[in-house]
Amino acid sequence: MKPQITKAFPFTLVLVLSFIHGIALAHDTNEKFLQCLSVHSESTFISKVTYTQDNSSYISILNSLKQNLLYKPPEYGRPQVIVTPFDVSQIQAVLKCAQKHDLLVKVRSGGHDHEGLSYHSEVPFVMIDMINFSQIDVDAEAKTAWVGAGATLGELYYKISEKSKNLAFPAGICPTVAVGGHLSGGGFGYIMRKYGLGADQVIDAHMVDVNGRILDRKSMGEDFFWAIRGGGAASFGVLVAWKVNLVDVPSIVTVFTVQKTLKQNASQIHHKWQQIAYDLPKELVISAGLQSQKGKRALVATFSAVYLGGVDRLLPLMQERFPELGLVKEDCQEMSWVESTVYHFAFEIRASENLELLLDRVNYTKYYLKAKSDYVREPIPVEVLEGMYEILYEEGGHNIYVISFPYGGRLNEIPETEIAFPHRTNKFHMMYFAAWSDGEESQKVLELDRKLYEYMTPYVTKNPRATYFNCKDIEIGRNNYGNNYTSVKEASVWGKKYFKNNFYRLVDVKTKVDPGNFFRNEQSIPSRIYRGIKKKHH
Repeated sequence: MKPQITKAFPFTLVLVLSFIHGIALAHDTNEKFLQCLSVHSESTFISKVTYTQDNSSYISILNSLKQNLLYKPPEYGRPQVIVTPFDVSQIQAVLKCAQKHDLLVKVRSGGHDHEGLSYHSEVPFVMIDMINFSQIDVDAEAKTAWVGAGATLGELYYKISEKSKNLAFPAGICPTVAVGGHLSGGGFGYIMRKYGLGADQVIDAHMVDVNGRILDRKSMGEDFFWAIRGGGAASFGVLVAWKVNLVDVPSIVTVFTVQKTLKQNASQIHHKWQQIAYDLPKELVISAGLQSQKGKRALVATFSAVYLGGVDRLLPLMQERFPELGLVKEDCQEMSWVESTVYHFAFEIRASENLELLLDRVNYTKYYLKAKSDYVREPIPVEVLEGMYEILYEEGGHNIYVISFPYGGRLNEIPETEIAFPHRTNKFHMMYFAAWSDGEESQKVLELDRKLYEYMTPYVTKNPRATYFNCKDIEIGRNNYGNNYTSVKEASVWGKKYFKNNFYRLVDVKTKVDPGNFFRNEQSIPSRIYRGIKKKHH
């Protein structure tokens, strides 16, 4: 009796053979890539900073700066090879060999991309990890600093404080975020209303372009330099370092964190915050957070601030402009600006004195993360806030923190076309930031975050519904899968949400500096010319 063979067997065999062939092909490509590196790198040290998937250090290096636990293999492809260069010649060799062997290149500065686009991909790729480009040179007399792309905000703040207690840099709150990606998307924090974004203070840069040339502001030209400040440097090349202006701060700043429950009129206070926070003196930034309590129909509103001055000047200002918060002297703490950066990271007065926390980029808890964000131009009614609470009260909703930062001040004085970041005229930025520790909760939390985002549609910006590039959200739109060409019109679906009409100038720059679209990812700026085919202007 002949054995019975199912019709599915030949198909299954084809899949197995295809899989084996794919592995063999990838291994062959890797070998050729590595051989190419050894030939074209000026440094014989290249082999010691190159890690393939079978290297014993590969996983630890991949995961060391992988900030989001949500993106794990096999659903999300890992890099074929990781390179942790120490000098620019090694970056040049990676770009040359990756192009020769048809490998995508992605660059990771600190790993805080909310969608993990710097360390996973749908197609074979090499990851350049910029962790060794972390040198910081502060010139206190000139009030400038050169900062390596792999340096963190915490390291930069710490280095500035070593040279001067009266200098600062206007960027983000989280000290483990790397400067490279942060400034290329904008970068805002608690002194932005006085000094604008971090990207507004960038005065020079070092980049490696698709041809391996090392460029500074003069050699790259003003259009290129414009694009990488707020438009995402990863679309245009490998960012090596920024030169930034430092800004003046007083010896003493005042911080506070005040929490209010619904019984203490949290909704009404938040509504008043929406009306006045963007129009307060530039020296004062008050953020507003909303979060439910696990297992309860209860919500807490958290108001946190930095004021560039003493408490004796802050209290009369708050009593005049925002008496509803009920701020008293006991709520406030005077400290140096650098101590305030630790305070707002740890939310503890006693921790603010431990500046060493700014240097620790490893010893902290990692979470599953998802972020969506909006810009708001008109105050959100109290009844709409109460509808938001109902979503936050659902199971898993306590994992979502709705955090808002006011704009206005210096941020609003700079034209929307000055750099690629365009969101100048809004009253505040609102982020629906989800962080959870149990992977089993992922589906529920993600669904709630989407539900909240959908609920807020009528109350935020429209045509386009704008969002902040550093709050990367793949769900608003993405480029076509794999190596398939994405037209300007297709990319504009998400591109105009991040960059408004600046998107089209970014496309012009991309077409000029990387016409073949070598530097690409799921939300990279497209080129009008791809693989020698001229695309129609949209």
